[in-house]
Amino acid sequence: MTDALLISNAVLWCVVIVLALVVLALARQVGVLHERVSPAGALMPTTGPKVGERTQPAAYRDLSGAEVSVGGPGPDGRATLVLWVSPTCPVCKALVPTALSMAQAERLRLVFASDGDKLEQHRAYVRDLRIDAYPYVVSQALGLSYAVSKLPFAILIGGDGVLKSKGLVNTREHLESLVESMRSGIRSLQEFAGIADRQEEAALKGQPT
Repeated sequence: MTDALLISNAVLWCVVIVLALVVLALARQVGVLHERVSPAGALMPTTGPKVGERTQPAAYRDLSGAEVSVGGPGPDGRATLVLWVSPTCPVCKALVPTALSMAQAERLRLVFASDGDKLEQHRAYVRDLRIDAYPYVVSQALGLSYAVSKLPFAILIGGDGVLKSKGLVNTREHLESLVESMRSGIRSLQEFAGIADRQEEAALKGQPT
């Protein structure tokens, strides 16, 4: 009986050790895959103003009736983040807290934009999200000027008035990629991934990058 118990304990310990080794191997593979997967940047459309072009200032009215300027150099030298949202878009609602925290951390001028004629619905939306302190522009013309066709959509205009980045932003990572594009000077993370791949290929071939 004692011998059987010792044998069963030994077998169990062997199983535990094997499982631990398998878990470690899987964790290593997950790390390798994480390094190989390119960061997901905002999907940048080909229509509308191009990244790198200087934007033209245009005046609009927000829900409170105040004049809001979008485009051109920032009034206080800060970059301007414009996020198009809609009261009927669940993804938009989920991204608003990210936009608020990012604007504060990066010292961005944040403007919310939308369209439609149901102004009371937009006002209720603003109250629900507690974004009364930020301009909320309801204008079809603003969306058309930047070729906004799907939501949520965002653009980032530098303090110098140059369009730094733009694209569909379905996740927090997409939204943050706009700031990363402005910092790096690369139009999108997809372009960055392409450059990195070419540099890696050149390194493997022993060519200068």
